[in-house]
Amino acid sequence: MTFSPKWKHLIQRIRGKESIFKNTRSVLNKADIAFCQLEIPLTDRNPISSLPQARRSDYARTDTAYAIKDAGFNVVSFASNHCMDWGVEVFFDTINALKKAGLHVVGVGRNIKEARKPVVIEVKGTRVAFLAYNSILPIGYWATENRAGCAPLRAWTVYEQIEHDQPGTPCRIHTFPHAEDQEAMINDIKKAKLQADIVILSIHWGIHFIPAVVADYQRDLAHTAIDAGADLILGHHSHILKPIEVYKGKVIFYSLCNFAVDLPFTKKMLMDKGFKEIQKLNPDWIPDSNCLYNFPQDSQKTIMARCEIAKGTVQKVSFLPVYIDKRTAVPEVLKSEDTRFWEVVKYIKETKQHQELKTKYTVIGNEVVPS
Repeated sequence: MTFSPKWKHLIQRIRGKESIFKNTRSVLNKADIAFCQLEIPLTDRNPISSLPQARRSDYARTDTAYAIKDAGFNVVSFASNHCMDWGVEVFFDTINALKKAGLHVVGVGRNIKEARKPVVIEVKGTRVAFLAYNSILPIGYWATENRAGCAPLRAWTVYEQIEHDQPGTPCRIHTFPHAEDQEAMINDIKKAKLQADIVILSIHWGIHFIPAVVADYQRDLAHTAIDAGADLILGHHSHILKPIEVYKGKVIFYSLCNFAVDLPFTKKMLMDKGFKEIQKLNPDWIPDSNCLYNFPQDSQKTIMARCEIAKGTVQKVSFLPVYIDKRTAVPEVLKSEDTRFWEVVKYIKETKQHQELKTKYTVIGNEVVPS
């Protein structure tokens, strides 16, 4: 199976020779199951304004769902911090469009029960269950018993002043999982394990744009999920690669970075106060009017996660280094003779060292195996 981190499309460049998937479609279509995270809503309406709590809101047309399917994907999580940006009608437009295109949708629903329901797919006698959650939650975006939304994995933040006699000095930041959400996740995993041989978690979480750093709540949730029976964790949201951890023999991708993302430069972007604040998080973030991929330089380095499953067990987890062209925003799967391949590997190793993880990496052909 091949997993790809994130999909977002602003200018409908979805099919034909100039498709954003032109350099990755052949790899994705070889997979028995291909998973992706959908970042933004899909609708054919022309919504006047996004919700007040939405940040940097965009949407794409519903035919984007067919492009996702054509690219080779068949399981999509829509549990993101943008799922409700344009209201509940557009939220359901997205889910309906994905299902109409023949895609399995996970992590969202009409209520919390539906949002927590796993997608279970059987391939060659092995059943694989997907669960999806979101920790990046504007108010009202998560599902409840009587409200549509995504499956939440909330976290609390505490700021500790280190030097009490030194006003204005930096603080220590602590984050903790929301106890009820964590317990619900544990129950979801255990139930999914009764339905499937393998349970894979997709989690929209983490600290965006800042290199390497993994929040405490992420490690707590990841370890708890594996202790409960999860076999693989696919993290996203950060728009930048984060470390890979191997815990009790299970692989945790804390952030897969980006994949298919158009972000054209606009003057409005530079004038936006919210964007300026986010831009400070990464000093290498310099928008370019000649480029379609206006993310920090680090964000050009990304990966596709691969998981080989046979006889009801995970045989091997690896990743394929990928590079996103800044001018065209097209991702390209790299071969080991390409110097960019080793740039991605080096970057991943540096994030590991920054977070003091013991993960080792073995290059086998054009893939990298963490252990």
